[in-house]
Amino acid sequence: MGESGGMSRRTFLAATASAAALLAAEGCSSSSTSKSSPTTRPAAPGTSGPGATTAPETTTPPVVVRRPGERPDATRPEGTDLLPPIEHIVIVMQENHSYDSYLGMLRRGDGFTLDSSGRPTHTNRDSHGRVMRSFHMSTTCQADSLSQNWNSMHTQWDNGRMDGFVRSPSGPAAMGYWDSSDLPFYYSLASTFPLCDRWFASCFGQTFPNRRFLLCGSALGTIRTGLDLNVPTPRFGTIFDALSRNNISWRDYATTLASVLLFPPVFDAHRANIGHIDEFFRDAAAGHLPSVSFVESNDSTQTEENPQDVSLGEGFTAKVVNAVMQSPTWPKTVLLFCYDEHGGYYDHVAPPTAIAPDDIAPRLKADDAPGDYTRYGFRVPAVVVSPYARPDYVSHVVRDHTAILSFIEHKWNLPALSRRDGASDHLLDTLDLTGPGAFLHAPKLAAPHNATGAPICKVGDPGPIPVPA
Repeated sequence: MGESGGMSRRTFLAATASAAALLAAEGCSSSSTSKSSPTTRPAAPGTSGPGATTAPETTTPPVVVRRPGERPDATRPEGTDLLPPIEHIVIVMQENHSYDSYLGMLRRGDGFTLDSSGRPTHTNRDSHGRVMRSFHMSTTCQADSLSQNWNSMHTQWDNGRMDGFVRSPSGPAAMGYWDSSDLPFYYSLASTFPLCDRWFASCFGQTFPNRRFLLCGSALGTIRTGLDLNVPTPRFGTIFDALSRNNISWRDYATTLASVLLFPPVFDAHRANIGHIDEFFRDAAAGHLPSVSFVESNDSTQTEENPQDVSLGEGFTAKVVNAVMQSPTWPKTVLLFCYDEHGGYYDHVAPPTAIAPDDIAPRLKADDAPGDYTRYGFRVPAVVVSPYARPDYVSHVVRDHTAILSFIEHKWNLPALSRRDGASDHLLDTLDLTGPGAFLHAPKLAAPHNATGAPICKVGDPGPIPVPA
């Protein structure tokens, strides 16, 4: 999320909510479909690396490359249901962990390379040239020092060498990781359902820029988490606007703060769509989930941002996933689980280039590293949970958070919101919609490490951090 000592998500969104009434009340605008015909390309082949699991053969529908405002199927009207087997989409986005920091030890997908004793071989050097090796965290609490701001990310990336994590403000804690003994539910989830090992954050930047990509396909010039009343209105609107325009039900179920507050006019126009997390669990149990649900954890204790106890976030996610699997709506549901950005933690896969979402350049300060939005952020954990999920499947398709937008758009033939989601894949390689589904009877997953709702370690005290040698 934010840097230590900076503006928190709670402070920012609370201020935004207060400011909403002072801002223009008009919703985000939409544009009609472009007259030019969309083109198609094959779905992007995933990339694999050391330790990657080979994906089984599958037939994936072609991805329609669309300009903003263009529909997946130009011959049918906006709002047409193109994927009838799916009736409910649930989105759970947690915060601030790289793929390797959580799933590097999974031994499925492209995780750590291990030595003969089963230890990761990955290293970074500090500013004095001393070597720091990936190490197992001794508790589920995190250090305060971790940094994922624009400049820190450029240091960590180091033009693709991925060797600057310890030199960055994250320091040695960047090389820490957790395994199945710490996160049994997450390891069970990622071992059972399709794992996406080439899912990258949408940009170099903190929580808010990446969540804006999730909701409108663009960071709109932002790179930081902070109060910014100069963020432009997205030209083609947000996904909330597109759903409402087509009478597709949606709710943002928030434990404390709803992400729709990132767009104050949208929040103001759709207050009835904001629900409390308790309503989510009641709606799931009653079979009354809307077509699209955004489910958000407690931003102070459950998002898994440092220095929180990550076991509390795992417990929250387990409760949400189990509620969905036990719901009467499960046979028609897809739940998408991912993280907004890497949180300053090490990952060994360099982010590839990406399509710029629009013509809005990042607003950089004099001391910011040069850059733009033509490169993804670092890899994050991501799992697709559904009765239609392909068993024993690892997706190597390169994607970012706008794949969620593309999936929703391909479900209801909605127009692209930016160039990025217009070019994104649609996640359908992870699903088999030809039958009732391999997971029609929901599997029993491992219990989370901590289901008590209380920290099991001292928040801010990660335990011993090895010293580079």
